[in-house]
Amino acid sequence: MTTLSIHNPANGEKIADVPADDAASVAAKTARARAAQAGWAARPLADRKECIARFRDGVVRDLEKLAVTMTRETGKPISMSRNELNGLLGRLDFFVGMVEPVTATETVYDEGGMRERIEHVPLGVVGNISAWNYPWFVSCNVIVPALLTGNAVLYKPSEYATLTGLEIARLLHEAGVPEDVFQPLVGAGPVGASLLEQKLDGLFFTGSYATGTRIAQVIGPRFVKLQLELGGKDPTYVCDDADPKTAAESLADGAMYNTGQSCCSVERIYVHEKIHDAFLAAFVETVKGFKVGDPMDEATYIGAITRTPQLDVLDAQVADAQAKGAQLHTGGQRLRGPGNWYAPTVFSNVDHRMELMREESFGPIIGIQKVGGDEEAVALMNDTRYGLTAGVYTPDVARAERLLSRLHAGSLYWNCCDRVSPRLPWSGFGDSGIGITLSTYGIEAFTRPRAWHMRTA
Repeated sequence: MTTLSIHNPANGEKIADVPADDAASVAAKTARARAAQAGWAARPLADRKECIARFRDGVVRDLEKLAVTMTRETGKPISMSRNELNGLLGRLDFFVGMVEPVTATETVYDEGGMRERIEHVPLGVVGNISAWNYPWFVSCNVIVPALLTGNAVLYKPSEYATLTGLEIARLLHEAGVPEDVFQPLVGAGPVGASLLEQKLDGLFFTGSYATGTRIAQVIGPRFVKLQLELGGKDPTYVCDDADPKTAAESLADGAMYNTGQSCCSVERIYVHEKIHDAFLAAFVETVKGFKVGDPMDEATYIGAITRTPQLDVLDAQVADAQAKGAQLHTGGQRLRGPGNWYAPTVFSNVDHRMELMREESFGPIIGIQKVGGDEEAVALMNDTRYGLTAGVYTPDVARAERLLSRLHAGSLYWNCCDRVSPRLPWSGFGDSGIGITLSTYGIEAFTRPRAWHMRTA
């Protein structure tokens, strides 16, 4: 039997060996999901909602155990693991509360003996290749609305969050979702590739641009519903009328939370020249105060880098920035000891010749660039192939709205950052992907609208 080894990125120790899937088991699970989907869709929506409500109860009941599992396999600080699980509850409530009005059949015309109606039907069998950095958020953004709308789900958690993925499966099955309707697929890239070979009605992926491109090349010719939630190089501009210390403290958290391993982490900061020096000093002071250490320590803010190869990416960006004249204020190197550790890193005197300002870092590293005014800031913020999030700090709402409306991004932030709401659509422009999760649009995404033309007289 093939197995997948799970290691703790904070110390390198093996946590477990778990049975893994192969091409044959992926095909068999797909066949069972196909056979079970119609029966699941035929169940009353109230039954499916009750299953998700019981799933929520299970998350609350087992929250501490689930947080420890997530921290051990991803290196996420334990306080942030709890935050993710507690934050999940509101998302579950949103999906359960909104699925009925979003998917209700609607009569849009009824005159002259002709009635027109719109019905929402499930896609069918949905594949979900998910991410490790927020494994509960990212997976449940797909799994929960997919199940509520009557789909069967084949779920491949990241190999770096497999144990969490298996806990999700356990709680869903305990809550009453049939095992054939929701099936986890365990393994690395080859298992995901096997999933792409199956007859699917939808494929939802969260991860890197490179992997998303390969998935699109495989799925595209088959005209299967495809959503790709990819990376970002998320910019923020701090205007000259902003309070430099307040903005610095907020953006330091936005850049370094979850050890910078978030698609919506702040990755580029542009600061008006009038307050640049004050902002930079406050930012560096804040980052130097972040505790790096054992992810199981309640006081730890900076945890381990989950994927070992990402250390090479961070090293390369640091070396490139230094070679091109950036000024290093703190960090800039791996930390000694077992496990995957990188010091929180802050550069100034950066520019767009540097990889640090162009390519996703996905780690505790940030570049701060001085700008002469609003026009320069907007031009630099839009100088990217990505378009996930962008923000502006200013007390002037009119100025903020004027600037934000010109930015090439799916989510816009005024005086805040690194925030996701279940009520708002999560989408990207450019190489940040296609499709939508969250909000009512993120429920509709798992259905097909079907048109009814009915002659009544």
